[in-house]
Amino acid sequence: MLIDSLIQLLPDLNKAFLQTIYMVGISLAASLIVGLPIGILLFITDKGLFLEHTPTKNVLGFIVNLVRSIPFIILLVTLLPLTKLITGTTIGPTAASVSLSIAAIPFFARLVETALREIDKGVIEAAVAVGAKPWMIIKDVLLPEAKPGIIQGITITAISLVAYSAMAGTVGGGGIGDLAIRFGYYRYDNTVMLTTVVVLVCLVQLIQYGGDFIAKKVDKR
Repeated sequence: MLIDSLIQLLPDLNKAFLQTIYMVGISLAASLIVGLPIGILLFITDKGLFLEHTPTKNVLGFIVNLVRSIPFIILLVTLLPLTKLITGTTIGPTAASVSLSIAAIPFFARLVETALREIDKGVIEAAVAVGAKPWMIIKDVLLPEAKPGIIQGITITAISLVAYSAMAGTVGGGGIGDLAIRFGYYRYDNTVMLTTVVVLVCLVQLIQYGGDFIAKKVDKR
């Protein structure tokens, strides 16, 4: 009986899993493209660093804290008009990717800033002392030194996005969360609920294992 239920569930589960991967992939790419530069700016414009600029640091810090202070489910609903403007719809995985990206960017930026703060200040001062330009310090010193921490940040962001994507299911965002709510919760189908939980747990474990493995490989300290 259970096996029959699982077999019937497989097409929907497969579709929901791919939608979750799609949403997480888009949002993770957005957080890397936008969040990484913001995280670097937050660090290098801080007091005592080679591009110290308090106004930039304060404005960026305020925006990052502002977005991070809003619970994701509220952010999701608040951004529905913007989502409609960008994607032409408020339902489906593409629409959900807008809110997920906006939530992930400041989150990842802070993780990048934290990873950069773990670098020995002496290494940065040595690069400044030999006359290295800011771009060279970022490219040849900061990013290589902080690489393990940044990879751990990507891992944490990806896992958070899996959790957020499940919440997006409450407003028709698609994915595993949507499947769990529509079939598992509203129809009281425990098989669906249990299966989606198992899939999410396995997905998170896989992401964590992969992130830890890569971080150890690139850590030359």
